[in-house]
Amino acid sequence: MSAVGEDDTFKGMTESQLPGEEEPWRAVPAGLADVGDTVTLTKEKARLWALTLEARQIPRRVVAAGSGWQLLVPSEYYPAALFELRRFESENRNWPPPLPPAAPEVDNILITLSVLLLLAIFHNLTNYHLDLFGFSTIDWVVRGNADAGAIRAGEWWRAVTALTLHADGLHLLGNLLIGGTFILLLCRAVGSGLGWSLVLASGTCGNLLNAAVQLLTHRSVGASTAVFGAVGLLAAIHLLDDHGRWRGRWYLPLVAALALLALLGSEGENTDIGAHLLGFACGVAFGLPAGYLLRRYGHPGPRLNALLALACLLLVGGAWWAALCNS
Repeated sequence: MSAVGEDDTFKGMTESQLPGEEEPWRAVPAGLADVGDTVTLTKEKARLWALTLEARQIPRRVVAAGSGWQLLVPSEYYPAALFELRRFESENRNWPPPLPPAAPEVDNILITLSVLLLLAIFHNLTNYHLDLFGFSTIDWVVRGNADAGAIRAGEWWRAVTALTLHADGLHLLGNLLIGGTFILLLCRAVGSGLGWSLVLASGTCGNLLNAAVQLLTHRSVGASTAVFGAVGLLAAIHLLDDHGRWRGRWYLPLVAALALLALLGSEGENTDIGAHLLGFACGVAFGLPAGYLLRRYGHPGPRLNALLALACLLLVGGAWWAALCNS
């Protein structure tokens, strides 16, 4: 696109002959009206319209005009230029379309903290030798740990029960403080029922996959697999965020996962790096379709969230019942 320099000679020109030109040039009005309209444009508008005319092979020039700019076309092309620019503005009047309103975050801190508190209470109960539901003294870790050989032999429930067990108080505290933060963010974004069901699904699948690749003698306990699943879920769901709040920062949960791996450690009897990484991978795998469905259909209502929460309770309760009845 050819252009004239910012020369005071051309300021205020509406219809005149430029030096060295054989024909007069006319300034395109800002409102695209033939008469009674200002001819001063913003720099961005002048350049955009000039590109539009260039695509239609109409001669044009952009010149400075006081505090603004003017778009000049030869007089013989003036009607054609107005026609093309009017059509361009008409076709792009509502483009880009406005983003749909952002779904409000759900205030469910109490619900999430209550679940975490129940997890802490259950850990304390497992440290006591109790006779429950007609069962003799229960060794919770023996019955509920993620025993790779037992899981591969059909004891699928161990992939669930292991998420509710912890090696010691420090292990529990780390998962409650760090994992609770990510789970809280997830539940605020998608709702408690959906959030916890996705976390449980990610942790369970992570344990199942881990059992499939580990030695038959491998055993582990802890909610860390689900915690890393929550991080993966956040990364995937926010990657598809229509409102751009996280789209440019989708990598932050990935960085958080690596930081968690370093913080929770890579050594120790009950530390399982494979389960952590597979939990994160499962979180991403569940988060991508969940993010797509949330964007397409919106967030689940209170009834669906309640049903999903009930399904989580039934799954955990059923898994422990199977563990107690089959061990």
